[in-house]
Amino acid sequence: MADMIEEKYIQWTRGQEDLPARISIYSEIRDIPYAVVPELNSAEKYVEILKYGKGSCMSKHFLLCNMYQRLGMLVLYAIYPFRWDEAGIDFPPRLKKLAQAIPMSYHLACRIDIDGELVLVDATLDPALEKSGLPVNKEWDGVSNTLLPIIPCGEEELYYPSEIFFEQTQYDDNLMTFYSELNQWLDEVRYRR
Repeated sequence: MADMIEEKYIQWTRGQEDLPARISIYSEIRDIPYAVVPELNSAEKYVEILKYGKGSCMSKHFLLCNMYQRLGMLVLYAIYPFRWDEAGIDFPPRLKKLAQAIPMSYHLACRIDIDGELVLVDATLDPALEKSGLPVNKEWDGVSNTLLPIIPCGEEELYYPSEIFFEQTQYDDNLMTFYSELNQWLDEVRYRR
């Protein structure tokens, strides 16, 4: 899998200076369709989003961190607690009801050092989801903060990649049902005319 990352890194940055390379990497990862795929939410398996062609905030930002480190950038993980039913997303009624049964969740994004400032870089939502009113970061200038796709219900926590440890989330029936319905709704939004 390391070869796949290297191949994509070369493809996405070939012949570019730092700023355009940074934007290219961001755009390529952001454009991977967002979906919660529990088996890819690990530091060992995140690379498989390149094979599956979809991934969540966790797998997308693990990949973003890896790519930016290859550019020689300092990257920190930013973690935000949130509740799906308070995320500011206009879910259909059934999904709203399911979201109410979900415990506190955690959103993962990156902060990268750009000229001495830790800039929020969030590549979670793909542009096709803009139709739903979700806060998609359609364009990024490579230097400014991006938007978060959720409304945090607690303080941001920052970690160096070497410090990050995620306990394996226990995916009970409620969570699995919610994620399955969420992924289905996201696909419906993407392909809506």
